[in-house]
Amino acid sequence: MGQLRNTRQMQPDVTGRVRSQASAAKLACVYEFTYRMKQFLAVQAIGKDRPGLAHEIVRIIADCGASLAESRMLPLGAELAMQMLVGGNWHSMARLESELTRLAESSGLALTLRRTEARGLREDHIPYSVDVIGPDHPGIVAGLTGFFASRQVEIGEIATRSYVAQQTGALMFAVQMGVNVPTRLHIAQLREDFMDYCDSQNLDAILEPVKN
Repeated sequence: MGQLRNTRQMQPDVTGRVRSQASAAKLACVYEFTYRMKQFLAVQAIGKDRPGLAHEIVRIIADCGASLAESRMLPLGAELAMQMLVGGNWHSMARLESELTRLAESSGLALTLRRTEARGLREDHIPYSVDVIGPDHPGIVAGLTGFFASRQVEIGEIATRSYVAQQTGALMFAVQMGVNVPTRLHIAQLREDFMDYCDSQNLDAILEPVKN
């Protein structure tokens, strides 16, 4: 009888598994509904860089009951620039707009606030990363953005920096981009055209799919 009981205990609990799957599906639906009902606020702020400035802003966001969905902060000369996507309910967003405006007025921040919505998935686009390096000269970024814009490739983000090459002492320029390539485009042809363009501009480049 003991062996029989053990055998029964080892049999899969189909009913429990179905209930678990149903619960997981229900939670996923609740999460999706909550995310869709969430309010979003795009925040852009720039001000004189000083210790504690970033903390003041993110503390206000937390105190208002909101949360950071995305954020970028970097020094630009003597200024600190911040870009944030903040999420929360309607009440927290209204309070946050008021508190950030008050902080901007008291501390000399240049502040832009804009209500927005969550970006949907683009199933007809494939994300690619772009890395470009070459001697610094005017028009590099304008040329790269023009190349992709002329082919209806969506530019998601751009980061650039200039630096001095250690070996030669030459002033160099680096560009990192995130682009979304429409699935209708022939990627091999796009890559070939892109490499030809970069060669014509004396730029070294890499175009490769984003790895999840």
